[in-house]
Amino acid sequence: MKGVWGAVRPHAVRLVVAALAGVAAEVCGLALVATAAWLIARASQRPELAVLSVAIVAVRGFALAKGSLRYAERLAGHDATLRALAELRGRVFDALAARRRAEPGLRDGGALTRMVSDVEAVQDLLLRCVLPGVAAVVCGVVGVAVCGLVAPGAAVVLAVGVLVAGPVLAVVAAGAAGRAAARVAAGREELAVRALDVLEGAADLKVFGADGRFAAAAGDAAAGLRRAERAAARVSALVAGAGVAVQGCVVAAVVWAALRGGADQVGAAVAGLSALVAVEAALPLAAAAQRLREVRPAVRRVESVLAAPPPPRPVRPVAVPRGPLAVELLGVRVSYAGGGRAALDGVDLRVERGRRVAVVGASGAGKSTLLAAVAGEVAPEAGAVLIGGHDPSAYGAGDGHGDGRGVVRGLMQDAHVFAGSVRANLLLARPDASEGELEAAARRARFLEVVEALPGGWDTPVGTGGHGLSGGQRQRLLLARALLADPPVLVLDEPAEALDPVTADAVTRDLLAAPGGGTLLLVTHRLAALGAADEVVVMDRGRVVQRGRHDELVAVPGPYRDLWDAELLAA
Repeated sequence: MKGVWGAVRPHAVRLVVAALAGVAAEVCGLALVATAAWLIARASQRPELAVLSVAIVAVRGFALAKGSLRYAERLAGHDATLRALAELRGRVFDALAARRRAEPGLRDGGALTRMVSDVEAVQDLLLRCVLPGVAAVVCGVVGVAVCGLVAPGAAVVLAVGVLVAGPVLAVVAAGAAGRAAARVAAGREELAVRALDVLEGAADLKVFGADGRFAAAAGDAAAGLRRAERAAARVSALVAGAGVAVQGCVVAAVVWAALRGGADQVGAAVAGLSALVAVEAALPLAAAAQRLREVRPAVRRVESVLAAPPPPRPVRPVAVPRGPLAVELLGVRVSYAGGGRAALDGVDLRVERGRRVAVVGASGAGKSTLLAAVAGEVAPEAGAVLIGGHDPSAYGAGDGHGDGRGVVRGLMQDAHVFAGSVRANLLLARPDASEGELEAAARRARFLEVVEALPGGWDTPVGTGGHGLSGGQRQRLLLARALLADPPVLVLDEPAEALDPVTADAVTRDLLAAPGGGTLLLVTHRLAALGAADEVVVMDRGRVVQRGRHDELVAVPGPYRDLWDAELLAA
C-alpha cells in the first residue's frame, strides 16, 4: 500500500477531520435518541416542566449538531478523497506510460481499467470502508457505556450484540462476498477490454466482417458481469437482512435485560433505543467488509502499477537544446510478446544532426518500431538509443519525464485527437504558441485551408478520435500538431496517410525539403517524393539493408529498386 498511501498521505489531515466529524455525528445521533427516549418516557409521568427543560434543549442541540457534523464529514471526506484520487490518477498515468514503453503488449482496455475503475476503488476504500469503520467502533463503545449507566446487565447484552452485528457479521459477509467480488472485478476488466475493442475498432471490424463476432464477445462479457453483480447483490441482501434481524433481537434482549436488572420503564426505554442506534452504527461494518473484498483486487492492481521501478533519473540532467540533434542506434533489438522474430534485430544507424531521412520498407519490416524506439515508446531489450550523444533519460530535466519526450516528438500511428476545439488539439504540442505559429504549422501540413473552411475556424469542436473530420483532415491536424512542437528530433510515421497520392507526395516533399527545424525521421510507403530526402534508409525483417539517396538506390538492383518498380506498376 506504499504507492496508494503516498497519494493519500498529503491529505491525511482532512481525512482525520472527516473521521472525527463522522464519529462526533454518530455520538450525537446516539445522544439524541437516548435523550429523546428519556424525554418521552419521563414526560409520560407528567413531571414539572422544569425537569424536562434541559432534555428539550439537549434534543434540539444534538439534532442540529448531528446534521452539521454529518455535513462536515461528507465535505471533508470527499474533499480529501477527491484530492487524493487526482494525485493518484496522475501517478498511475505516469506509471502506465512507463510500463507501456517496457511492455508494449499491455491492452488499452486494461490500462483504462487501471486509470478509471481501479483508481475509483480507492475512493470506496476511504469513504465506504475506513471512515464508517472508525465511526462504528466509537459509537458501539459509547452505546455500551450509556447502557451501562442504566443497567449493567443490559450493557453486557449490548456489547455481545454489537460484536455480532459488527465484526462477526463483517467476517461472514467478507467470506461470502469473496468469490463474487473477484468475479465482479475480473468481469469489469473483461468488459472494458471488449467494449473498447468494439468502440475503437468499429470501422476496421466492419470492413473485415468481424463486428458481429466482437459485439457478441462484448455482450457475453456484459452478461457475465451481470451474473457476477447479481450474485454479489444477493450476498448484500442476505447480509442486510441478517443485520436487521440481529438489530431487532439485540434491542429486545437489552430491554429485557434492563427490566430484569431493576431498571424502571424510563431506563428500559433509554437502554433499548440506545442499543438500536449502537447496533445500527455497527451494521455498516458488514457492508464495509464486503466492499473491501470487492475493491481489494483493484487496489492491489493499482499498487502493482505504482510498484514498478520508475525510469532512471539523470544525476546531472542535460538541458534540452533548441537546435537539431543527432540520432544513433547501437545494436538495438526489440521484440514483441508472441511476435516470433524480432521487430528490430541489432539495428545500427546514425543520423547526423539536421538531416532529413526517410525510412522505407515492406509492411512488417520494422519501420514503425524503429521510430518508436527513437521516441522512447518501446524499450530496447538490447543495445542503446542515443540522442545528441546522450541517453534519452539524460534530458529528464527538460521534459519532466526522464524518457526523452522533450527532445523527440512527432506523429506516431497511435496519435490521438481529443474532444475539444481544433485550436486546443494543436496547442497540446506547444501551449504558448502564437496565432502566427499555429497558422505556419497548419500551412505546412496543408491544414490551413481546412481550418478556414470549418464553420468555427480554429474554435470548431471535434469529437474524440477526430469525429466530425474526414480521415485526411484528421491526419493533417495531427501533422500540424507535430510540426508545431518543433522538437530537436522530429519523427513522423506515415504523415501523409489517408491523403490522396498527389497531396501525399506534395506534403512529403515539403517536409523533406523545408529548411531549418530539427532532425527528421520520416516513415513512408510512397517513394515518389523521396528525391528531396538527404538519405533513404531501407529496412527488411528488422534490419537496415540499404542506405543512400533516392537516385542512387534506384540505379542499383536491391530492395529499394523492387519497391520503386512496384510503385510504378501500381501507378
